Amino acid sequence: MVGRVNAESCCAVAKENREDERIIDCHDAQHHDCVADSKEGADCLDAHEHPKGESCCTLPTQEYEPIESAIPAGYRQDILYVKEMDCPMESKLIERALASFSEIDSLNFNYLKREVYIVHKGDLAPFLEKIRKLNMTPQRVTDGAEIVSEPEGIYAKSERWRLILSGIAAATSELFEFAGWSSWGSALFAFLAIALVGLSTYRKGWVALKNRTLNINALMSVAVTGALLLGIFPEAAMVIFLFTLSEKIEAHSLTKAQNAVEKLLKLAPDNAQVITEKGIMEMPVEKIKMGDLLRIMPGGRLPLDGIITRGSSSFDESAITGESLPVDKSVDDTVYAGTINQQGEIEYRATSTAKDSTLAKIVKTIESAQVKKAPVQRFIDRFAAIYTPVVFVVALLIALLSPLWGISWFEAIYRALVVLIIACPCALVISTPVAIVSALTQLARHGILVKGGEYIEKGAHLTHIAFDKTGTLTVGTPTFSRVIAFSESGKESDQLEESLEQLAVSLAARSDHPISQAIVAHTSYPIVEIDHFMALPGEGIKGVWQGESLLLGNRKMMLHHQVSLEPIMAQLEAIEGQGSSLTLFAYCGKVRALFIVEDRVKANGSEVLATLKTLDMTPILLSGDHQGAVSHVAAQVGIDQAYGALLPEEKLAKLTRYQQNGQAIAMIGDGINDAPALAQADVSFAMGAMGSDISIETANVALMDDDLAKIPYFIRVSRRTVTLIKQNIAVALGIKALFFIAIFIGYESMWAAVFADVGASLLVIMNSLRILRENFDH
Repeated sequence: MVGRVNAESCCAVAKENREDERIIDCHDAQHHDCVADSKEGADCLDAHEHPKGESCCTLPTQEYEPIESAIPAGYRQDILYVKEMDCPMESKLIERALASFSEIDSLNFNYLKREVYIVHKGDLAPFLEKIRKLNMTPQRVTDGAEIVSEPEGIYAKSERWRLILSGIAAATSELFEFAGWSSWGSALFAFLAIALVGLSTYRKGWVALKNRTLNINALMSVAVTGALLLGIFPEAAMVIFLFTLSEKIEAHSLTKAQNAVEKLLKLAPDNAQVITEKGIMEMPVEKIKMGDLLRIMPGGRLPLDGIITRGSSSFDESAITGESLPVDKSVDDTVYAGTINQQGEIEYRATSTAKDSTLAKIVKTIESAQVKKAPVQRFIDRFAAIYTPVVFVVALLIALLSPLWGISWFEAIYRALVVLIIACPCALVISTPVAIVSALTQLARHGILVKGGEYIEKGAHLTHIAFDKTGTLTVGTPTFSRVIAFSESGKESDQLEESLEQLAVSLAARSDHPISQAIVAHTSYPIVEIDHFMALPGEGIKGVWQGESLLLGNRKMMLHHQVSLEPIMAQLEAIEGQGSSLTLFAYCGKVRALFIVEDRVKANGSEVLATLKTLDMTPILLSGDHQGAVSHVAAQVGIDQAYGALLPEEKLAKLTRYQQNGQAIAMIGDGINDAPALAQADVSFAMGAMGSDISIETANVALMDDDLAKIPYFIRVSRRTVTLIKQNIAVALGIKALFFIAIFIGYESMWAAVFADVGASLLVIMNSLRILRENFDH
């Protein structure tokens, strides 16, 4: 169908001066007729053809929520940045503090970004006040706003000097103790070290205890206070110094993981050159509207998605697709934010704003995935909630019962304090999310968007993967081969009547299926209006013209509509035996034509399938095309299990049967026919460029282009991530187990326990960040 570009959205350009705009040069008004006036601009725009009758310049502006789950009616979502939420255990404080509010529907946390997602009704102020009572400073993150925080940890100048002075004071206290000098001197320097870096720990610990929560700050406060009461001043000072130092390094390491995500968003420039009636103005990207006309010079990055209106060039799209080879594009081609214009000067019309560009959606998808917990993470959180109180009780029992076995009160209490230090499960809690975020970022860099950590975990355990045929294993751009015409009696004719072919093409033009588009592309007939159009998944499309029924589809469609195939069965079976794809056209209840199209198998199809087999994956082919075409493609790529002529519900049944047999199966497809199977699969993939909106919405993993090699890449990253998570859990629990053993055999040390606790967290973080550096291509 033909759609006229919306003049108001495409050609409207602001005429008022803005403070942030700067005129760069003046253009001849005649050179850019479309810019001068939206009313005049409508006349200078060429019509664009779209299968669905949509305008290329009037894309929907649906808000992209960080949390995918639907927000209940009457509720809204606010995002709060909480600088002090530097440990997963801090979220428990916030959760407990807000638990009494019936106005809150749900709370979610992004530890790496230190953000809280609150779905609530009513005013936000009471929640903010409650969080402030926890000695935290919540800030509401508005749309498009970026929280600018000061340097933290050992990289903030004031923090660095306090740490240095605290370390010197703690070391001096140790020196006084070791040399046998004044005990008052040792105590004085110990209290100085604690005052320099320990007061914030005490404040946080007191807040936690008031709210009946045992976090690392509460445990450390009790341990340091106990050491001071026992008179072991140097150890108390060294413990608080080492703890603070390790916490700052840990916070910096977590920030590195988050920065890897944010670097993706920074690929888009902050300003852009906008062509207006006054010339070319430079303005912030946030102020550019859909429909504005932009100029990009060679070497420049594109700030927004859009459609090229003038010029041609090659583009580096690796930021979106992960593909390093440049892509040639010219007028009417789509370009994306964050890609690089490598050669010629171009002008293009924006089809997105800054917050809903493809690049922005990639980052928001990753952030949404961070908030969703993988199954192993949910288990660890439940375990951690039990672990800390249990260890706290163990510490009390050690302190109270050890003297019964002849151990002195001093040693018993000291052992209990050591147990308290290693009671916090921080290393265990972050063992999964940091690895998941690193994996999500690594995959996004290569054009693979994953909607949640659970799909990475499931991806590591996949045993089978089911493929659709058209647009998945094949290139998805079938070419018209020939048409076989039939008379009303079913006899083969030399040529299809022009009027019938025009009707068939007009019906095909209403569908965006690649085969329908191939039928449309081979003729230049004007499109006629078809009434009562309907798409039948797995069968074809139908409509009515001047009261007569039109059918365009496969065998099943004809049989379901009582169209006899007996007169043409010989030709039908012969063509199917050749492996060609064919579409039947029926008019007035009789088959009048067979449209034959050819679709090439993707160049790397057989290589990717061979790679999947080396990864112990069993490939399966599920298609709605006839069995002859399906078997032909399966033989070319090396698939042994191939099933054709399947309706959507039959594809679903096939997947369910594999799952009932204990197989973990993935589905990769494009098109409405695959939607039920995609929803049923353990992990579902949608091809980015070829996938229909419904498939991408249903799929768990979106491939930003049609490269099948991304599938084994995803499998490798998923398996590596799960391996690292297991390593992290083993490290977190193993180090604590070793120190428990050391305590019971008499080799306890408070400062060493600090290394055991925070050091384990650092090891877990560093181990997880390896995902960002490793090569998963082979």
